[in-house]
Amino acid sequence: MTDFRKRMRNSSSDKSLIILANDLDENNVDKLESRTLMNIKTLNKYLCAIKLNFHVILPLSKESLTKINLAAHDAGLQTIADIKLNDIGNTNKITLERLWECGFDAVIVNPIMGLENLRELVKSAHKNRYGVISLVHMSHPGAKLGYRLRVRDPATSKMLLLYELFLKWSYSLHVDGVVIGATVPELIVLSSKKVRGRCEIYSPGVGTQGGDPKRTLDAGADYIIAGRTILDSNNPVSKARKLQRLTLQS
Repeated sequence: MTDFRKRMRNSSSDKSLIILANDLDENNVDKLESRTLMNIKTLNKYLCAIKLNFHVILPLSKESLTKINLAAHDAGLQTIADIKLNDIGNTNKITLERLWECGFDAVIVNPIMGLENLRELVKSAHKNRYGVISLVHMSHPGAKLGYRLRVRDPATSKMLLLYELFLKWSYSLHVDGVVIGATVPELIVLSSKKVRGRCEIYSPGVGTQGGDPKRTLDAGADYIIAGRTILDSNNPVSKARKLQRLTLQS
């Protein structure tokens, strides 16, 4: 088991399977940092990790991101950079170096970059004890249009759906996790049988996008990614606590 998978297991064990998607709509940079730090402070006991995407990563400085990552680590959380990285090898390399310098533990990548670029990215991250989570099927309504396209597997010439090829590439290269939306629980069921023991399934889209957390976990997801469901609720602490209890019962 890779280092990041072990750290995730340690941070979630007997605590929570919830990852906070800290996707804040905040134009004030100072408030963006302070609100993120406050979310870590008030919600950490109900989480195992926090995920930051472009809402936070683009506006904030390296110093601010480092401060946030340190606060998360002090609270016992892992941190994930959700940038769906997808580029040529050299660009991927430089991007990872900058993320690791800021203190992130893992990155979400898009396997559309191709098998060889993904292979090199995973090799580089694991060499330095960082994690790679591969995007297999997103949770939003329009995702099926792209991820259900039929493509030819270059290794076997067999026709597959795009998400099936991405899944195959991901677990064969020993990524730490795959992202499959909570809105497609039937695909979580099928995928969990293929990846069992090789990597974990991270599932976004519960609540606001229509995914049911219990059904998602029962289908085989290992971690639930929740953002607006928690942050936009009248009582984020209460909502996070409720989700946490559900994951501990599963």
